[in-house]
Amino acid sequence: MIIPKRLQPGSTIGLISPAGAMYDAENFEVAIENLVGLGLKVKLGQHLRARHGYLAGTDAQRAADLNAMFADSAVAGIIAMRGGYGCGRILPLVDYENIAQNPKILIGYSDVTALLLAVHQRTGLVTFHGPVANGGFNGFTAQYFCQVLMAAEAVICQNPAQKGDSLVQVNDRIRTICPGKATGVLAGGNLTVLCSIIGSGFLPDWTDKILFIEDINEEVYKIDRMLTQLKLAGILARLRGVVVGKFTGCSPAQSYGSLTLDEVLDEHLGRLGIPVFAGSMIGHIPAKFTIPIGLEAEMDASLGTIALARPAVW
Repeated sequence: MIIPKRLQPGSTIGLISPAGAMYDAENFEVAIENLVGLGLKVKLGQHLRARHGYLAGTDAQRAADLNAMFADSAVAGIIAMRGGYGCGRILPLVDYENIAQNPKILIGYSDVTALLLAVHQRTGLVTFHGPVANGGFNGFTAQYFCQVLMAAEAVICQNPAQKGDSLVQVNDRIRTICPGKATGVLAGGNLTVLCSIIGSGFLPDWTDKILFIEDINEEVYKIDRMLTQLKLAGILARLRGVVVGKFTGCSPAQSYGSLTLDEVLDEHLGRLGIPVFAGSMIGHIPAKFTIPIGLEAEMDASLGTIALARPAVW
């Protein structure tokens, strides 16, 4: 395991587009202003504004920006502009030896899942599932980003507990699928992306891991299919626990006899005999945790918490 160095006020963070293209100039402005607002300096990838169809430049261009940022001693961390699609295509072009010799923070989510998992698997570097530069940095998201990556705190990730005018908490509830506590190394990300690279050699060994998953705009039968794939690949049987994040826009299809998302999760995960809870602030949502991939943590499925065993940066 390689722990990267923390970001400090005034640190330079490299901004790259390893996946989908951006089409609106305002998005680049927002991304830069987000990072400056966190007290960071920004270095733009050479091909940040490139476009190759739906991709942010050719595979060679996108991989070159990632490799260059890791090789640049002035860059303290690297953040993805956005997700979308394309990280899986550049995995064979990444210079993993360069990364191992020049470890630093790498953060993003959604399609960036492929890159985060591959870099950790090939180098041992702890990577970070968290906000992308173009996403909104509200107070909750910025708090966890700064606590984990700048203050080097061993945080406890716990959903906000505001009730508002309601008698009970309505928003951001957690649901305990199988109670209990588990200790293991965190790994996961977007379920669709994770499943797309099974068998590629770019995924970690799942033995004794705590898997976290999220997704967006997938029909329930597709989630069923992907969880079945994890089961058939022998991944689910090796886990210590599972944290289910937000599955945004994943409602049952408007057809006869559809299972609900809760039913699918209960069938696949509730019978594993390990702690499982759903509803964690991980996914395509405005307020999200920064979760280290490759770091040990303890999850409590009854409380809906993820407690890091140590700081993820030094």
